Amino acid sequence: MFRGASNITLDSKNRITIPTKYRETLYADFDGKMICTLHTENRCLLLYPLPEWEELELKLSRLSDMNKSERAIKRILLGNATECELDKNGRLLLNGVLRQHANLDKSVMLVGLFNKFEIWNEADWQSEMQTGIDDIQSGTLELTERLQDFSL
Repeated sequence: MFRGASNITLDSKNRITIPTKYRETLYADFDGKMICTLHTENRCLLLYPLPEWEELELKLSRLSDMNKSERAIKRILLGNATECELDKNGRLLLNGVLRQHANLDKSVMLVGLFNKFEIWNEADWQSEMQTGIDDIQSGTLELTERLQDFSL
């Protein structure tokens, strides 16, 4: 399980270094094999360990090429899916299309979300977090049925 937000750096060779706390799991459980693709709703990236991605691919394979919405989701996720592997120093190379989509520069946020990570431009991440907090505090956040029963 991945959780928490880590500020990391995109180096001059367009690599990010995965924090040490995640590396052991990524090497031991997934051989360091990852898939990175575009997020369909935010200007960030999704980074999946390969077995988690393969489960998503199975779901995507069930979508129709004849349905415009389903085809669009498949094109975005599969068409931009890039295999990447952790090197011995825990680094991953991010290609230009992915970096451009997420507006990545030197300062990046890696956010653990259970079975995957999101990769954000740091300023965009901070803005997204503030918007979420503001929506919760103002009462404008939509309370789904599951959220109505959720408490901390």
